[in-house]
Amino acid sequence: MSVPKETPRAIAPDSRIARVPTDSLRANPHNPRRLFDREPLRALEESIRNNNILVPLTVYMADGSDKYTILDGQRRWMCAQAIGMPTVPINVVAEPSVAQNIVTMFQIHKLRKDWELMPTALKIEVLTGEIGKQSDAQLSVITGLDVAVVTRCKKLLSYGSKYRNMMLVADPKDRVKADFFIELYPVLTDRVLERAGIPREHVIDRMLYKYDKRKSGLKSITDFRKIKSYVSIAKAASQEDLIVKRYKQFVDDDTYNLTELEIDTARIHKQATSIAKEALKLRQTLEDLLIKEYLGEDDFWAELEKLADAINSKVKHADRRRVA
Repeated sequence: MSVPKETPRAIAPDSRIARVPTDSLRANPHNPRRLFDREPLRALEESIRNNNILVPLTVYMADGSDKYTILDGQRRWMCAQAIGMPTVPINVVAEPSVAQNIVTMFQIHKLRKDWELMPTALKIEVLTGEIGKQSDAQLSVITGLDVAVVTRCKKLLSYGSKYRNMMLVADPKDRVKADFFIELYPVLTDRVLERAGIPREHVIDRMLYKYDKRKSGLKSITDFRKIKSYVSIAKAASQEDLIVKRYKQFVDDDTYNLTELEIDTARIHKQATSIAKEALKLRQTLEDLLIKEYLGEDDFWAELEKLADAINSKVKHADRRRVA
């Protein structure tokens, strides 16, 4: 496994603590957290009104700038601005590199409330541009994010700016959640469905519309998993061409229900395979059974007799040889 020549590390603050005008600070352009919803800030504002800012903001003076850049404490600074606080306490550290800046902010905030994923993904993109391409596991070590979070962020980076911007809308009521695009990702990248030849952007736009308007039975983002399930069943029954045909209709026809993607013959094949596996397990169990040990288990034998009758009935109606 390759590793970067120099792994960025979080920078440690020194002891230069001061109090400076609130307007002498600026937001960090490399903050992975870009979205600050208004409601959660109100409680912090009230706390600052009553108790002041108890923990100094961590800042640095960027080369060529006349304002301090915030490494840690942007929410406190925003609240201080909102309530008209003239000064804020700061802890000054040395200016970090771009990579150090991003990594430091990830590590400072990693135990706090989760950020929206798209802003986090954008900073992972910048970070990899600085230190080179890394595996999900390597980025997890460097940033302190869970591997699963890194993987989800990389999926979001596969979307163009049009869709990225939908996840960055300031008002949470109008913002498209990152989970929508993460759940859709396996459908967009499915090799069988790619044979439909539908442009990726068209599929995304149509799914956004269907989900927003609750068309085609698409009521939850987890419904995209059903599409993948139907494809898997179709593949097992060698019905790829039919599922592709139905998928084309589903994408463009809002009256075509999600459940119509399921191919009956494929579903039956899957169910038959499952029952056959269970029957094999039961037969092997019965063959290994020591009958003398179970002679007194009347309920057990009664159920086996009912099972034998049910099997014989099904076999007879299927014109198969009767079980002896």
